Formats: sequence, structure tokens, C-alpha cells
Amino acid sequence: MKQSVVLGLSGGVDSAVAARLLLDRGFAVTGLYLDIGLGGTGAADAANLAGRLGIPLKIADIRAELERQVCAPFAAAYLAGRTPLPCALCNPTVKFPALFCLAEEIGARYVSTGHYANVENGVLKQGRPANDQSYLLARLTREQLQRVIFPLANYEKREVRALAREAGIPVADKPDSMELCFVPGGDYAAWLEEHGFSTPAGNFVDKDGKVLGRHKGIHRYTLGQGRGLGISGPHRYYVSAIRPESNEVVLSDGSDLGRDVVRGIQPNWIAIEALTEPREVAVRLRHSRTQQEALLSPEGEGIRLDMKTPARAPTPGQLAVFYQGETVVGSAWIV
Repeated sequence: MKQSVVLGLSGGVDSAVAARLLLDRGFAVTGLYLDIGLGGTGAADAANLAGRLGIPLKIADIRAELERQVCAPFAAAYLAGRTPLPCALCNPTVKFPALFCLAEEIGARYVSTGHYANVENGVLKQGRPANDQSYLLARLTREQLQRVIFPLANYEKREVRALAREAGIPVADKPDSMELCFVPGGDYAAWLEEHGFSTPAGNFVDKDGKVLGRHKGIHRYTLGQGRGLGISGPHRYYVSAIRPESNEVVLSDGSDLGRDVVRGIQPNWIAIEALTEPREVAVRLRHSRTQQEALLSPEGEGIRLDMKTPARAPTPGQLAVFYQGETVVGSAWIV
């Protein structure tokens, strides 16, 4: 009897090829389209793909959970001067729970997505370097990862598109989505303002409190930002601090953005049971390929990273993900 798997089928090329690969491996695949209520062609594309692949497709309305678990914290973070990471919030609290819910309903052991990452014995590992998405998956729990399959682990995007063309999959050349799923057009500041979460205009100041100009609301800025400030002076300016209590954005020449120590809260351990002593790790402090060497230590209920070289603008609200080789040790939210 075939093993059953529930696959998140978005209508894009990654999930379509993931479905094809699972079928080729002998799985009985059920697709699940996650409806967030914005319309578009996603549902129709998913239905068309399911028909071509000969798999059943279910639809889950996740609007309420997305609002509660992702959109509301997203807005609250900007109002508090942090820069949120909604995809990393969504994966363990909305997307994967929806997949597991259907899996329980139909008796499927596994769930799957078209993410570029790997899982071995319940431990998250990096995918191929060009497309690795382990950073955004590092809040998944060990229990969740025990039942996850990532069919694209050993592929790069160009290879996935080639596989799609070979299989006659019609979305082989569909553009990648580069925006937040709940923010059409990608303008998060406009989304916040339209939903009543904007902050008032205030002052740009230097470290001594001298007013340099006016900003358009702290929700429009993030640490290290050097573009779109509209301030001229003797040097290029960068955001070096956001002060929600006084509604000020502090600017500098960028020389003060380096940090030797980074602290995080709410650690999620994947490859280990708990952090009981310091260990050398490579760490990503934002969604990029850049890794830096650091000493990871427990600190109360959180963690401390002593950086081997200063980290540029580690940003509250973003994620610190710890690696040893290709293995994801765990993660913590930067404070």
C-alpha cells in the first residue's frame, strides 16, 4: 500500500515539481491549496496542476489563522520599531499546521512543500546553496520535522524549471513570487497604512538628538537602511536606531552599526535537546546566504552570540539561525 502525503500545492512551479517527484517515488499525493482570500490565479493554477497530475486537491481557508498568527504580530512589530519576518512566523503556526490537519483527516503520515531544504531523521539541513530556504523553516519544531518531506532538497531552481518543462507542467516558467502573500504588490508600508497600523511622522535625529529632518512614520524604516531617507548631509546616512517611545529615527554615518554581541529569545532547538554549554556555530542573522562565525551560549531563557567579527545591524524581529555544517542547530528571535 502506498504511503500517503499531503503536499502544499500553491500553483507555482516548485510545488508542482515537488508533486511530480513524490509521485515518482511512489507516494499517494493529496494537494492542499491554502486560501488567504485574495483571489488571483493561484487556486485555478493549483486545480489545473492537480488535474494534470491526477491527484486530489483540497482547499483550506486559512484567513483567520493568518490574521491571528501572522498579520497581527506583523503590524505590532512595526509599531514597536521591530522588523518582522512573517514567513518564519507562518510556517510553524499556519502553513504546516494546515497541512498536518488534512494529513490527520485522511490518515497521511507525511506532509510536504516545495521548499528548498532538507530533512534527515527529523533534523533540518540546508538545501543547495543557490536556493537554500532553511532560514525560513528554522522555527519548525522537531516534532513537525519528523513528518516533513522536502522533495526539492537536492535541486536548484533552474533544474526544477527544467524538470517542469520535461514533464509538460504548464507553470514551468511562471515567475517567482517575491512578495509577502498577504501584501499584494509588496508595499508593506502601504498595507499597514491601509489597515490602520501606520505611525505618525516624526523626527530624524542624530545620536545627540539634533533634528536632521522629518520621517514618514517609524514603520517605514529598519536598522541599517540607507536608501529612501530623503536626508542630505556631509555623508550618507543610515538608520542606526528606532525609538518608538519618542517616535524618532536615529541616523548616523553607519560606523556604529557593528555589534560584537547579539542576543536572542525564544530559542527553538532542532538538532539538540537544549543548549547547555557554549558551542561554535555559523549564524545567519537575516534571510541571505551570509553566515558569520560566532560563539553561541545560553543566557537565562535566551541566547547570546559573541561574534568573531562584528555583525552589521542585527535587527530586532529578525531571526538568528545557527548552523554546524549543513545542519540547523536551532534559531532564536533577535532582540
